[in-house]
Amino acid sequence: TTIINGKAELLSFGGEVMKNVAGYDVSRLMTGALGTLGVIMDASIKVVPMPEAEITLVQSITIAEALAKLHQWSGLPLPISASCFYQNRLYIRLSGIEKAINNAGQLIGGEQLNNAHEFWRSICNQTHPFFQSQHALWRFSLASNTPVLSLTGDMLYEWGGALRWLKSDLSSQEIRCNDLLLNGHTTLYSSNAQRDAVFQALPAPLLALHRRLKQAFDPHGIFNIGRMYAEF
Repeated sequence: TTIINGKAELLSFGGEVMKNVAGYDVSRLMTGALGTLGVIMDASIKVVPMPEAEITLVQSITIAEALAKLHQWSGLPLPISASCFYQNRLYIRLSGIEKAINNAGQLIGGEQLNNAHEFWRSICNQTHPFFQSQHALWRFSLASNTPVLSLTGDMLYEWGGALRWLKSDLSSQEIRCNDLLLNGHTTLYSSNAQRDAVFQALPAPLLALHRRLKQAFDPHGIFNIGRMYAEF
């Protein structure tokens, strides 16, 4: 990855070994910075072969049961490549060699989903009916074993329970005061109405770290000031 920072310096990261460490992982930092640290000039993208075989299994269970199973399966050598829970239906995608998929399928159980590719594409591209709403859409990034959140609204789960989407008209304060969110991060992903801050307020240590990063990459405040936080 090559970027131009706020000091007009051309910087390259990745693809180099420094003291047996594969360079500084600035690529991920730039991906989540929303243009506040610099301009991406070029990026290298890793591609992997298509899996030999792939199936999606569906079973009807409660969210509590689904989270328990997902947590259990995460500790096993299973070829799970995606998971989703919505409206009491758990979707598990298995990708890899056919023998491994068959063995995993017998352990996981459920019925095979037809048109699975279209389903996962609708989740990835947010064209699934869940995302077609006038309600505010919230994104929660949490530990996968976080219990069910008691919030009013419709919720969809991904990433084994680590990524959760909520459609709700609750206020930012009502959502962000939940104690279960203390070890995660909440983002107002989309809304048709004027709302509070998009990003959750940072605790003092993290805010100081963000400020130091901004100072290192963009000391003159050229790039997207106020895009993420008013302070920078």
